[in-house]
Amino acid sequence: MAYIIDGHNLIPKIQGLRLDLPDDEEALIKMLQDFCRLQRKNVEVYFDRAAEGYAGKRGYGRVTAHFVREGNTADAAIISRLRRLKKGARNATVVSSDHQIISEAKAMGAKLLRSEEFAQLLFESLDSGPEDAGGGPLLSSKEVDEWMDIFRNGNKSE
Repeated sequence: MAYIIDGHNLIPKIQGLRLDLPDDEEALIKMLQDFCRLQRKNVEVYFDRAAEGYAGKRGYGRVTAHFVREGNTADAAIISRLRRLKKGARNATVVSSDHQIISEAKAMGAKLLRSEEFAQLLFESLDSGPEDAGGGPLLSSKEVDEWMDIFRNGNKSE
């Protein structure tokens, strides 16, 4: 099952991320990469208002990021993606709290998760990831907290 995520709708729901941070999209993609690795899931994340020359699709392992060019919206791109999936939309989980996307996803038979619910799932997954071959956790709670501080405050050692 793939997740189709409204990125700018999710960012404000994640503690330490804000839409006005210069690297908010990259921070979310990194978290989604870890989530995908731990959960063995695939994610498509959509961001609108791409900077000139930056629009397009980029792969980050199991995460595919769609940067929607100015003049279009991530909402429209997500709805278009669901329509192209047709009956396959039933195999997708749409992550958004946007009413238009929710309505369209329901009509297409996709599963739904509100952004707040996915943010909780994301943190639970990152906090209690599987153990590596050495028997220890991949990231300790302290390490997750340290990364969250970096996302919140930037790297102050520079």
